[in-house]
Amino acid sequence: MFTQLDPPLPVTVLDRGKGLAMAVIDYGPEHNLIWVTAIDDTGEIWCAPNPKVRMQTNWTMGRGEPVVREGTGDPVSD
Repeated sequence: MFTQLDPPLPVTVLDRGKGLAMAVIDYGPEHNLIWVTAIDDTGEIWCAPNPKVRMQTNWTMGRGEPVVREGTGDPVSD
């Protein structure tokens, strides 16, 4: 299933940078969601698997930078 996001969501793709997710591809229960994202700095379009995608910070909503384990993209729990 291909779902266009309206409006696009500001996300960070680990190892690629900040961008806008324009769509999500769902291949089914045994696959990660795929985020179709335009990277701000380069203009590249990347299809990133769900574990590599994070929401960008939002001061108003109280969402800071995600804390991730270096080199893995795995969240660090307290």
